[in-house]
Amino acid sequence: MSQLTIFFDGRCALCAKEMESLKELDRHNRITFENIFAHDFAKNYASVNVEDANRVLQGMKDTGELIYGLDVTVLAWTLVGKGKWVAPLRWPIIKQIADVAYIFFARNREQISRFIMRSRPVTRCDFKSDS
Repeated sequence: MSQLTIFFDGRCALCAKEMESLKELDRHNRITFENIFAHDFAKNYASVNVEDANRVLQGMKDTGELIYGLDVTVLAWTLVGKGKWVAPLRWPIIKQIADVAYIFFARNREQISRFIMRSRPVTRCDFKSDS
């Protein structure tokens, strides 16, 4: 059983790339990855509002607790052994700045993804979790 389920935007090339990187590092299957735009997402996760999950990254801990934004990112990278690289994102003062920057990213991720990835946004993510 995974410790975290991440509900991500599979149409965002940069987002999908991060999920692929996490999956490669997740040797103990601690994370389940769910594309919010998968055809069966609403059926499988009726309690997760796709519009809300599309605005801000959402995750669900194995306790059922929902977490959001950079809290999801930090927990995910921590679970794959890379927590020291993202821990500063939750430090006082830096946390406030990072959260504002994350909201900007979330609102503009398609354009940022196109710029960084130098490609058009993908229309569909074939990335599936084995968990």
